[in-house]
Formats: sequence, structure tokens, C-alpha cells
Amino acid sequence: MNFSELLEKQAKQHSAKPAIIFGDRAITFQALKKLSLELSLALTRCGIKKSERVAIFLPNIPQYIYSFFGVFLLRGICVPLDFMLTEEEVIGFINHSESRVLLAQNKKGFDFLRIKENCPKLKEVIFFNEASASWDGFLPGGAEDSKSLHADENDPAVIFYTSGSTGHPKGVLLNYSHLRNPLDCFEYYLKPKVTDSLICAGVPFSHIGGLDYALFMLYFGITLVLMERFHPLEFLKAIERYKTTIFCIVPAMYVAVLSLKEYDKFDLSSLRFAVVFGAPSSPVLLERFHKACPNAYLLNGWGMTETAAPNVFLPTGTNTKEIPNTGKFPPATEAKITDADGNTLPDEKEGELWIRGKAVMAGYYKEPGLTVQVLTPDGWLKTGDVARRDKLGRYSIVGRKKEMIKVAGEIVFEPEIEALIQRHPAVAEVAVVGIADNLRGEVPKAYVALKEGTQVTEEELRYFCRQHLAHFKTPHYFEFRAVLPKNRVGKIDKESLRKV
Repeated sequence: MNFSELLEKQAKQHSAKPAIIFGDRAITFQALKKLSLELSLALTRCGIKKSERVAIFLPNIPQYIYSFFGVFLLRGICVPLDFMLTEEEVIGFINHSESRVLLAQNKKGFDFLRIKENCPKLKEVIFFNEASASWDGFLPGGAEDSKSLHADENDPAVIFYTSGSTGHPKGVLLNYSHLRNPLDCFEYYLKPKVTDSLICAGVPFSHIGGLDYALFMLYFGITLVLMERFHPLEFLKAIERYKTTIFCIVPAMYVAVLSLKEYDKFDLSSLRFAVVFGAPSSPVLLERFHKACPNAYLLNGWGMTETAAPNVFLPTGTNTKEIPNTGKFPPATEAKITDADGNTLPDEKEGELWIRGKAVMAGYYKEPGLTVQVLTPDGWLKTGDVARRDKLGRYSIVGRKKEMIKVAGEIVFEPEIEALIQRHPAVAEVAVVGIADNLRGEVPKAYVALKEGTQVTEEELRYFCRQHLAHFKTPHYFEFRAVLPKNRVGKIDKESLRKV
């Protein structure tokens, strides 16, 4: 991808069109080009060259997008960091990535002088001053004629730090060629129009999903409505105000929207696509939401950081009863279901999903041992997701291998129990985890948050489960909470529940 050509193209074709809407501010494609080029020139003056690392530590503001593009223009390597990280975590990631420059915004309690002193490879910290809306004098201006460097598409582009569901944080290394995969997948399934608009409801730019929004906006010339953080009421207001046509959110965000008393009073008729991704989704939730936006086409999405997500949208149209994950991978991606020994399983059998193709990561940065654990010599990535394929070649995601509970030798998948409990009219959201049991090895435990104004007892929920589930799948324990813990992308943080 040539980011100079893309910025130039959109600035010419859509000069005055908003590329980004942030609060009450609109940034045109012409301004996007100018600001990205200026930041690129500032990085050049700091000594950044091709394939050198630049860390980004900002909240979800437009400057994060300029930072991405500014680094990409130099064919450098972006190291996006979550603004919720601690000072020690930031130091660790900067040192592991050997970043030369840090693009940052001041944060209460952070000592950036200490960060610099503890990061020997870090030469410069460039601050974005929120009050003055500038980079503290680092933007030189006059960068209109700057051009991006030509380089091999297999050159490294970005390192995303992710711990997944287990283990210490790993740096997923994606090349410039990988940045095409989200665009190809988006085009293959959604066929966006230049008249579309996309809303980023607080998905952090430190995640592959956040970068995807910036890529979609630039490549397709569509307007991105940017929210610094997810707020369900403001989310609906923004869709109504800006006539948004596409959004992608996780199931917990649907729960938050549906908890609003008047969510169905907003005009959501502009929506063409409503996408759920990041975790198994409840048909009950989507059926309720679909009543508020009957014109929208509902899709379920799947992907991983390690596969330059998204990789497949799992369409069901208006038939939300089929939403538990049926769909096909695009032509450029191979997929298969395997047993514990890596043997391919026949249709309708559950096993680990392996995929191969141009979307698969280059590896874990500076972690060859971890890389060989998940990447086979012939290019297959072991995703860690348990799935099945039907006779029509459609794949269904059952859950993570981590989400399997062995109850007296019987395999139970946590998402199956969660989907059933979610059907109870009093339940707002639920998470099921396995806990140790002396007799059975493990048993399911359900953490439940109820809808406002409703009541249900543990015995009533247990009876409800027994009507629909085998006895060994019924949770042995229920714990009621006002809310369930969430991670930075809005998914329920099951790892924290497993540690309780």
C-alpha cells in the first residue's frame, strides 16, 4: 500500500469531505493529508528512517490516525500502545520493541522523564498538547510535497501487543502486505460505497480493530465518526445525527445499548450494516436490537490480531436465529478443522480452527519460540478457536480452547451455556467459567448481571438451565453482580473471573 498515493487521491477527489468527525469538529481529507505529511516530516527530522519503530501512546483522538499515517509514509513500524497502560507497561513495550520515538499525550501520574531514562533506545518524546491542539512545536509545516518511500510489501509495518486469553503480552508483527487484508475482506463482504459512513465507538487504536477503522476511512474515502470512548447513549445519538451506515461492536456493547430505556426511539434507519465481533453473540440480543434498525443487515464477524482481522463476516441477514456463527472464508484464505494431533476432521466435527493465507502474521516479534508453537512449517496458524464446518462449507465458532470445561470427562463449552442463560428474560449479560471441583475435576460457574428492575433466584436460573441443557452442563454455582468486568475492547474479561 502506498499511503502517499492514497492520501493524495482522497484529498483530490474528496477535498472538502469530512474524513473524520470528532465531537463537533470535522477534519477534511485535505486536512488529513496535510497533518499526516507534516507529522511524517517531523519524524524524519527526529531521525526516523525506514523500518525504525515509533511508539504511539494517545487516547482515541484524530492524532492517533495522523500518527499511523505519518509513520507509514516513512515505511516505519508503528507500535500502538493502549492509553490505559501503566507506566511500567509502557516502559516494557518501548524497550521490547526498541522504539526510537514516542508520540504521546501527557497523562496524570505519568513521569515521561522516567520513561525516557528507562528506555535507552528511546531518543525523543513528542507530546500532543490537548489544550493547544498542537504537537508542541514539532510540526514544521510545508510538507505538502512529501512522498512516501517505496518499499517491499513484506517490510514490517506494525507491532500489536496482545496477551490474547493467556500468557504474557506478545508482539504480533504485521507487514505492509497484511494491511491489505482488512480492506479486501471489508470489500468482499460489505462492498462499501463512497457515501457510507462508519462509526468507531471507542475501539482502541492500539488494537487491530482500531487501525482497521483508519484504513477503511482512507482506502474507501468514507467518513469516520470517531468516539474517544464508548457511551451507549452518545453512540445512538451519533448514528442518528450523522446518518451512520455501518458500525462494528462487541456483544457487551449491544447489552449496554439495549439497557437504555428508549434505545428504540432513535432514528437508526440509515444503518446498512450492523456487525458484531470479538465474542460469541446471543441471537436474543440481536433480535431485540434489529427491531430498532430493521433496514440493517446483521453480520457476525471473526478475526484475530494474528490474522490481520477481520477475516470472515458471518452473514445471516435478518434471520438472527442463525447468528451463532455461520459463514465462509474469502477465497484468499484456507481453513480447516483439526484434532489434537493436527489431523483434518470431517464436516460437523468440532476441533481447532487452523487457517493459512496472506492474512497470517509474520510472527511474534522477537519470540521465535512462541511463534513456532502456533505457526506450522507449511504456514498454518493454530488459532486456538474451537469450530466446526457444516456440509455447505460454513464455519461455526464454538469458542476458545480455553473456554472448554471438562466435567467428569465430558467436554462443555462455556459459550453454549452463556447463550442459553442469555435467553432468560431477566438476564442482561452472563459469563461462564470452569472452576475446580474435587469430584468432577471442573464444574461450570455462571456470573450473571440482571436487567434493571428484574429479579431471579439462583434456583430459578438453575431450573431454567436444566430444562434446556444436559445435567453436567448446568452451572453448579451462580454469582450475581451489578456489572461484569470488561476489557479495553468491551468484551467481558473472563480471565479476571477465572482468577476469583
